[in-house]
Amino acid sequence: MKAVNVGLLGLGTVGGGTLAVLHRNADEISRRAGREIRVAAAAVRDPAKRRPVDTGGLRLTTDPRDIVDDPGVDIVVELIGGDGAARQAVLRAIDNGKHLVTANKALIALHGNTIFEKAQQRGVMVAFEAAVAGGIPIIKLIREGLAANRIEYLAGIINGTCNYILTRMQEAGDGFDRVLREAQDLGYAEADPAFDIEGTDAAHKLTILASIAFGIPLQFERVHVQGITAVGAEDIAYARELGYRIKHLGLARRTADGIELRVHPTLIPERRLIASVGGVMNAILVRADALGPTLYYGAGAGAEPTASSVVADLVDVVRAITTDPENRVPHLAFQPGSLAALPLLSIEQVETAYYLRLTVVNRPGVLAAITRIFGDSDISIDTILQKGRGRPNENVTVIMLTQETRERNMNAATAALGKLDTVTGEIARIRLERLP
Repeated sequence: MKAVNVGLLGLGTVGGGTLAVLHRNADEISRRAGREIRVAAAAVRDPAKRRPVDTGGLRLTTDPRDIVDDPGVDIVVELIGGDGAARQAVLRAIDNGKHLVTANKALIALHGNTIFEKAQQRGVMVAFEAAVAGGIPIIKLIREGLAANRIEYLAGIINGTCNYILTRMQEAGDGFDRVLREAQDLGYAEADPAFDIEGTDAAHKLTILASIAFGIPLQFERVHVQGITAVGAEDIAYARELGYRIKHLGLARRTADGIELRVHPTLIPERRLIASVGGVMNAILVRADALGPTLYYGAGAGAEPTASSVVADLVDVVRAITTDPENRVPHLAFQPGSLAALPLLSIEQVETAYYLRLTVVNRPGVLAAITRIFGDSDISIDTILQKGRGRPNENVTVIMLTQETRERNMNAATAALGKLDTVTGEIARIRLERLP
């Protein structure tokens, strides 16, 4: 059969990895796809730049339009990143009737609803496995492998930078700023790391996973997002003493009242498998009604791990190129007309347990006042520890774990605690999920 011609938009880390995998495994990939997959052209910033991958025979251009407008290109692979130039190129490619593969989570999370609607109208495929968790095929698994199930919730370590920082803080006992500099020196964090450490990257990925899991439109703006900058070394140590580890999680949960979408630091019991995921690795825990809980672990970034997902998407697209468009796997797992307008919960409606760290004045009645506030806010205390004996009227640290309660109740209790003259400094508060 005739070879399928691919045009790459971007030939950086992932683009180079994709080209390398396609070259190295060409025969195996052709056997799986049923046709040869050939990269014909690539759009790059600097065609003269030396690259670690062989670009011989590849037409290079600086203008993405040369790729998306080329009638000889069957599939466009977008690896530019961001949602500016990439969005324009992707929409133009779809208008030209070209199938699309992308690793761009921001593009899908922010503009996926429009992109998928346009692709449906033009009868082309949009594949985006590499947009979430790098080489872990989590999108295909939820969309196809768990198609018989009602997904109850998913919880994922889906940003390697945050996971590396929290892992090193636990291992070395160092503070956030020092470990961040180490991560930057090693190339695990960008010079401007805000996109990762403030939680935006994980929120993009959670938006996509939740849409596929629950059959809802992509709604990035409704995700509650909290980064890891406020997690202190002392919180890591106290959590460990209590039998927990702190991870930065993306959580999506179906409840009777609606869907929870939240990204934040979370205490997890150390005996859970997901709590042991360290370094830059990713892991996603999925609970489905028929299968139960399952955990998926692997490299969440990197040239060839991400290229693994990009090329797998290419194989899927090539397999389906001659398939009736009406019978293809839907982009968001559910048929376009069946996406549900399920309510999304505000963070104040979410129920979870909490870890709190307070600095209080050591005097009689202080703990009684604190526990009274929790009782008035309808919050049950699970564990309470005082760290350090302290002389009368000196400051001591109090650590508390609560049972599950509404976020609005905890907000009220925290505000009341802050008004006590015996509570000094800021109150550290981290959500706690016990997970299966």
